[in-house]
Amino acid sequence: MPLRRAAPRHSFLKGIAMALALFTASSAADAQVGKIERLKTPAGIEVWFVRDDTLPILSINFAFDGGASQDPADRAGLAYMTAAMLDEGAGELNAKAFQERLERRAISLSYNADRDTFRGTVRVLSEHRDEAFELLRLSLNTPRFEQEAIDRIRASILAAYRRSLTNPDEVAGLRWFAQAFPNHPYGRSVKGDEKSISGVERSMLFDYAKKNLARSNLKIAVVGSIESAELARLIDHAFAKLPAKADLAEIPEVKPQSLGRREVVDLNIPQTTITFGGIGLKRKDPDFMPAFVLNHVLGGGSFSSRLYREVREKRGLAYSVYSYLATLDHSGMFMGGTSTRNDRAAEALQIIEQEIVRIAKDGPTAEELAQAKSYLTGSYLLHFDTSAKVASQLLEIQLQELGIDYFERRNKMVNAVTAEDVRRAAKRFLADSKLLVIMVGRPAPLSKSNGG
Repeated sequence: MPLRRAAPRHSFLKGIAMALALFTASSAADAQVGKIERLKTPAGIEVWFVRDDTLPILSINFAFDGGASQDPADRAGLAYMTAAMLDEGAGELNAKAFQERLERRAISLSYNADRDTFRGTVRVLSEHRDEAFELLRLSLNTPRFEQEAIDRIRASILAAYRRSLTNPDEVAGLRWFAQAFPNHPYGRSVKGDEKSISGVERSMLFDYAKKNLARSNLKIAVVGSIESAELARLIDHAFAKLPAKADLAEIPEVKPQSLGRREVVDLNIPQTTITFGGIGLKRKDPDFMPAFVLNHVLGGGSFSSRLYREVREKRGLAYSVYSYLATLDHSGMFMGGTSTRNDRAAEALQIIEQEIVRIAKDGPTAEELAQAKSYLTGSYLLHFDTSAKVASQLLEIQLQELGIDYFERRNKMVNAVTAEDVRRAAKRFLADSKLLVIMVGRPAPLSKSNGG
């Protein structure tokens, strides 16, 4: 993939100050730095904006709903390849001229695609904002998709794909999604494979951009030093001429399949990588926050989690072991993983399954619950130590439809979680403890355990 330029970073202390402002801002301080403004441009485009004049920098994050889930079934990776191509020349600028314009003003412009969204970011000094938004406009509205660039980017993607075939983490992840979501867009690789990427034609890139990059499915977050009226003008300059409505295929709701199944992917390596997962809760589910707290106790708390204590500290089976709640627009998952010696992989998996069963049955102790809530509320500020992170968080809250006041409500929601809430959530996503397990390596023979 083409080299992406690093974004400018604010100081840690400045970021903490901004985050504190976001938490403490009141209706009497609407104009205060750190207040989130819901800005509406003359063209009707909504932007969430935090004015910050500490440094002369703008951080812009935006996303279009759809992403790789909109790829044709036989062209997985189309969204990902489109994202890689948008800064490879636009308007009258070929790829070299476009990149030189970015370089001249130290503008960071990048695109990416995941399963549910097609994303972009811009980082720029405020004095060069006109140039940045003009290049953004060109890349979104008039990409060139020249054949030379297509061939070069295709070769880069395919080279990365071939390397991934020897990466146990990537192999396990791809195989897990393929087994969990058969005949569904989520089961396909976001980056595609040899056959699908080789078949991408120039017309397909134009078609994807036309159908997916529209104002109706657009979310934007901006943090930085700029007047609201000036920002509104620039947003319209870049985005207002996009199609009014996206032409998106409907994606069905889905739950992970193949639960209780274990699959071994043979790879001649000294360690076995284990990826496991099952049914979780979607982000807007009323029990998501209790489940989030519960998972922190189980496997989300790194050095303090039960999985870390049982798998690493007591038995020395692995350096790292973890679990987490993964949320997509049309599915919720409980997932986790570890890597350990081939001859001890079955033992590590058995311990993980036992701990899941135990916490599902008994829940966390009062001390574990209190410690989890303390950590989750205290560490939240670390998500806001740069303007780029603040912009990213603003965008995520929009995409997940959590409300513009989520910053103020989030820690209160964590602190409100009770032991009863956690037990209720555990019954909903951990009760049967059935997991789809993918093991990549050459593990010792597995014994039947926990639905395997």
